[in-house]
Amino acid sequence: MKVLLVNGGPHKEGCTYTALTEIANTLGEEGVNSEIFWIGNKAISGCLGCRKCAEKHACIIDDKVNEFLDKAAGFDGFIFGTPVHWAGATGAITSFLDRVFYADFCGGRNNFYLKPAAAVMSARRAGTTATWDQLNKYFGLMQMPIVTSRYWNMVHGGTPEQVREDLEGMQCMRFLARNMAWFLRCKAAGEQAGIPFPKQEPVIFTNFIR
Repeated sequence: MKVLLVNGGPHKEGCTYTALTEIANTLGEEGVNSEIFWIGNKAISGCLGCRKCAEKHACIIDDKVNEFLDKAAGFDGFIFGTPVHWAGATGAITSFLDRVFYADFCGGRNNFYLKPAAAVMSARRAGTTATWDQLNKYFGLMQMPIVTSRYWNMVHGGTPEQVREDLEGMQCMRFLARNMAWFLRCKAAGEQAGIPFPKQEPVIFTNFIR
């Protein structure tokens, strides 16, 4: 079992990385492998709405998004971390996730179906719960079970050192990791027992006019 941890912060080893590292260490204690994927600090374009991903099975903009999509197929669960900017997720990870999930859906990759996911936020002070709500909407649309901690998945601090001093926040990261490991084991046990995935139907698209 493997979990891919996404660092959506502009600093490779900043506050978000510190929280994800605590999760990775705890996953390791639970016998679950993990890897941290940094989206980098270069500009990430938003989705162009061109739908070329349906033809290419990848995003037409060849950057970190396609690198992540190629990697994602080999993982069983995902945790997406972001700092809080203006009471929301960073512009970079928002553009990243818009394109990742759209390209996966339209391109028919099916990398994320029924794979558990979680969001982690780091902030100096506030905006964490709004950001949590924002990121969880992606998982709901992609049929990804949402894994939680014993509290909202957040840490506080302006530096990695301060984040490590947030004892409750770091404990929440460990709870989250253990809950993720438990869910993955339960899912694996269900598959071994022959429990089939839910029946799927062709997707129906409507709008508010007709």
